[in-house]
Amino acid sequence: MQLNLSRRGAVRLLALSAVLSSALLQGCDSVPSVIKIGVAQPLTGNLSALGQDLLNGVNLAVEELNKEGFKVKGKPVTFEVVAVDDRANAETGKEVAKQLVDAGVVAVIGHLNSGVSIAAAPIYAEKSIAELCICTNPKFTQLGFDTTFRLVGNDNLQAKAIGSYSASQFKGVKVALLDDGTPYGKDLAAGAGVELKAGKKEIVVQQSFDDKTTKFDEVAAKIKDAGVEVIVSTLNDFQILALLDALKAINYTDVKLLGGDTIKTTLMLKGQGIISGIYATSPSLEAREFTAGGAFLDKYRAKYKIEPAYAGHYTYDAMYVLAAAIRRAESAKPKDIVAMLRKIDGYAPVTGSMKWDAQGEQRYGVIGVYSANGGLWESQMRSDNW
Repeated sequence: MQLNLSRRGAVRLLALSAVLSSALLQGCDSVPSVIKIGVAQPLTGNLSALGQDLLNGVNLAVEELNKEGFKVKGKPVTFEVVAVDDRANAETGKEVAKQLVDAGVVAVIGHLNSGVSIAAAPIYAEKSIAELCICTNPKFTQLGFDTTFRLVGNDNLQAKAIGSYSASQFKGVKVALLDDGTPYGKDLAAGAGVELKAGKKEIVVQQSFDDKTTKFDEVAAKIKDAGVEVIVSTLNDFQILALLDALKAINYTDVKLLGGDTIKTTLMLKGQGIISGIYATSPSLEAREFTAGGAFLDKYRAKYKIEPAYAGHYTYDAMYVLAAAIRRAESAKPKDIVAMLRKIDGYAPVTGSMKWDAQGEQRYGVIGVYSANGGLWESQMRSDNW
């Protein structure tokens, strides 16, 4: 069938076509009523308490944002958390990353472990999905992706903190340097070793384990035979507790221990009193160190009936900054969110602010040193320039 249109009719048809095209384009660009946020953490296994704490922080923020009536371009939207268990394993991390992509998440708050974060990063990057991780290995932001964002300071700074604090605060010269064999543990231990030697410390025992080892009788004997005065370790909290038991069994407890951030946990506090001192460096400052930390802790305890195990206040803040990026971008498209995160200096309710440099490193990252004292981690000092 052939249509013969007058000039006026043709103009009207073109105008109608333009309106329809515009409407279609607006429809394609519309903000969905439900925005899915991925959370990938170790929710089972030895690190489950830490992973659950990080998930709790996101869930608490999402609950508040949904309750207040979050809007994008004037449209009410609801955040939905899609949580997956990466089991602190790189291969599992890649599998769950694909699951999150298939589920349609627009950003991911994860992972805890450096090796898992690094393994999953290319999968998120392929779909322009922001990955906001609390891992600390510098390699994470050196992958060349614009989708990698770190929530805390990295291990270059943490290694300097370990060396500086050990050199200035511990009289002991003989050091044992132990790591858990992961990208996080090995690289941090290597960096700490350089700093320790620069601080005139002598590494008399050095050994690498895997991240599941809990039998330390042999290395405990080596530590005693070498007369070690300070143990510097990047082992996990449950591993250090096993090491302390081994040292206690051979009556060698007049030693101090300085660990990385994976021992600054509530579980590790059970080791207090076994040796002469337990210390931890951490890029995750305690919530109570911040002015707004008390209010967060009250809400956290009321909801979960437990004390925070690790750094849930950082993932809580990350969710708020992510929501702000979505609102400012006026879009829930992953690529638009990434672009806004690269520019934003976001208000973080507990820690104050989150801002990233060109590589995705946290501009406001600091490293604190803590001692286990009175059932708490007591701050000794902190700096962004060790």
